[in-house]
Amino acid sequence: MNSKPKTIICDIDGVLLRHRNKGVSIQLKKAKPLNGTLEKINEWDAKGYNIILITGRRESQRHETEEQLSYYGIFYDQLVMGVGGGDRIVINDRKPNSDRDTAYAVNLDRNNGIGDVEL
Repeated sequence: MNSKPKTIICDIDGVLLRHRNKGVSIQLKKAKPLNGTLEKINEWDAKGYNIILITGRRESQRHETEEQLSYYGIFYDQLVMGVGGGDRIVINDRKPNSDRDTAYAVNLDRNNGIGDVEL
């Protein structure tokens, strides 16, 4: 059993906040949190997990994005902007004293939320 805290890398639009078909809405109160977002983020924070949020939103939208996340009470440790819409691939090493994988992916249908995600 790994005693170090997990690192969660989580997209914003379509995963934490409702993704709008006409593009991303960074206006406050426009993109609502999805099912289980606040509960799951608070659970992960209470467990001491590192929460890294990623988004395809441009760096020039950082202030508005931070404001929106704060408005909804979405806690995070780092925010990575400008992550394009292509495939996202995690490359990680196995620890020398273990042969178990230490990187995983959870793919969700857009706008279903993270309420049912178990890690």
